Amino acid sequence: MFINRKILKTVFFLALFFIIATPLSVIAHEDQPEENHQASIYYNEACGGCTIYLHDVLEPLLVNMEIEDISWKDYVNVKENRTEYNELSKSWGVPFDLQSHIMTYVDNKIILAGHIPKEHMEFLLEVENQKQFEKILIFQDIMHGEVKNYKIWAFNGPIKEYSIDTPVSEYINWFNDNKDSFEESKFDLSADWSFRKLFPLILVSGFFDGINPCAFAVLLFFIAFLFTIRRTKARIFITGITYIVAIYLTYLLIGIGLLQAIVISGAPHLMAKIGSWLVIILGVINTIGYFFPRFPIKLKIPQFSKNTLEKWMHKATLPAAFILGVLVGLCTFPCSGGIYVAVVTLLAAKATYFRGLGYLLIYNFMFVVPLLIILLGSANKYATEKMTNWEQSSSKRMRLWSGIIMILLGLGILIFFV
Repeated sequence: MFINRKILKTVFFLALFFIIATPLSVIAHEDQPEENHQASIYYNEACGGCTIYLHDVLEPLLVNMEIEDISWKDYVNVKENRTEYNELSKSWGVPFDLQSHIMTYVDNKIILAGHIPKEHMEFLLEVENQKQFEKILIFQDIMHGEVKNYKIWAFNGPIKEYSIDTPVSEYINWFNDNKDSFEESKFDLSADWSFRKLFPLILVSGFFDGINPCAFAVLLFFIAFLFTIRRTKARIFITGITYIVAIYLTYLLIGIGLLQAIVISGAPHLMAKIGSWLVIILGVINTIGYFFPRFPIKLKIPQFSKNTLEKWMHKATLPAAFILGVLVGLCTFPCSGGIYVAVVTLLAAKATYFRGLGYLLIYNFMFVVPLLIILLGSANKYATEKMTNWEQSSSKRMRLWSGIIMILLGLGILIFFV
């Protein structure tokens, strides 16, 4: 059988091409680097329950899903990690109410916020499933007790909440069916849920917390004493400001200490609930004390501290006024500390660490505003006497209203915030 030489030549060159090209393509494929998947975990080293979850659940799962480049970043003890965490949350556009005490960023696509059920993480980390979304965040912050729900958001449209057993695919399917109808979601961190609800609460609770008969009485008695020893109005004003600044700084440091302790505990939501019940109990005690004066438990300056306060008051110098303010800040904490504890625990649960510090600065300013008003109103000895008489006649009613406000604040936090 005769075969055309042109056909033979064509077959020869095709065979030669495949012989040469096939090994080269194999070599090229082998030399091509595999995609390197990365995960950055921001956590609290001091949180024992978190550590167990991280090492027993999260880390093995990430490794099993071929994510071996894992960075561990303690954002509580390492300042640089805190800054990086805040900047990362801002760049992603994560609203504050979806920021957890554990945040795991996988590539530039997935955020695992909190203690997420294993099956939900496996679904999101599966490469084939990731083709169904551009980026996504799943949130479940409860570490203790029964977990009922989780939240999920694909950075567009509304944040959705599902029962904890609902498959993530239900949200994915809903999102893809409706995403064309969504307006682009841009969360302004200065106007998100946390700011809009927390900021008014901070202002109001700080002011009402500052309406404190204990601190009022000391300030008015101090001003009256300064008039008695013939201090000038300017000197009285400067001494009063020194006293108020000392109270402000003392309360601020107490708040920072509480905030740090709650963050280290790793259970901010649990602590927020405890703080809410504490303020309710203290409010009930104040209310009972109004109707039953002989009730043995009273929220007031400890009796043993009164001689010490009088000692520093009679010195009447600026350093003495500052020390007096510090002592009053410490000693009046049993009177009004319930509201403060409830607010600080709420900040730990609902705000980032540095945003929480900012709220504390505002809260404590509102706390001393009533004292500033009294100082400005005490322009002369006669006005001071009138205000002292008013404080003495109104102190019981103030305690009643303080108790009612405590109860309402605690219930409000339990119902609307935690």
